Amino acid sequence: MTDLPLALVTGASRGIGAAVAHQLAPTHRLLLGGRDEAALQKVAAELPGAEPWRVDLTDEASLAAAAARIDRLDVLVHSAGAARINTVADATAEDWRVNYEVNVVAVAELTRLLLPALRAARGHVVVINSGSGRTSRAGWGPYAASKFAVRAFADALREEEPDLRVTTVYPGRTDTDMQRAVIAHEGGEYDPARFLRPDSVATAVLTAVSASPEAHLTEVILRPR
Repeated sequence: MTDLPLALVTGASRGIGAAVAHQLAPTHRLLLGGRDEAALQKVAAELPGAEPWRVDLTDEASLAAAAARIDRLDVLVHSAGAARINTVADATAEDWRVNYEVNVVAVAELTRLLLPALRAARGHVVVINSGSGRTSRAGWGPYAASKFAVRAFADALREEEPDLRVTTVYPGRTDTDMQRAVIAHEGGEYDPARFLRPDSVATAVLTAVSASPEAHLTEVILRPR
């Protein structure tokens, strides 16, 4: 087990992050990133070779301390995210800040801190973006802007670090707790059958990570049928 490559998955306590952890578990040792210790322990108990990596991604000091313990990292999957949606007229400064702090700044800072470990392994960075990272629409401005920004981050990282593979995954609406909150905000009725399953998104991540060494899946777009 100790000879397996190491993967860190943020947002691993539920939803897409937990699904990604399950998909990677047969071939990787896992660090399960998140804030909910009990939820992380529950996921870790299901996956041999997994351990919780509890940290608040927006706390720079604790993030730096946690990252300092990793000297070699084969895969980094950014799955944690925030979704403050509102119209431009009604969105508060806090809405914008929360989206950018979690969806952009935390991603950029964690990647920066782990670059030496990723370079040592010629590793792979996967950013779980969103359909809103490609198209913005009414009522989604603060969220979409953060997803456009993290798309630019991933593109820049790919150009600056040619020894790394960098993949952006753009899932459409996915059956998660976050999606339930979004539908409630929109005043709609929640129907899981309308959305992607987290496992489907995780399969896309596994495909990118397990591609042969000469192959580089730079972008993956998924939509519900």
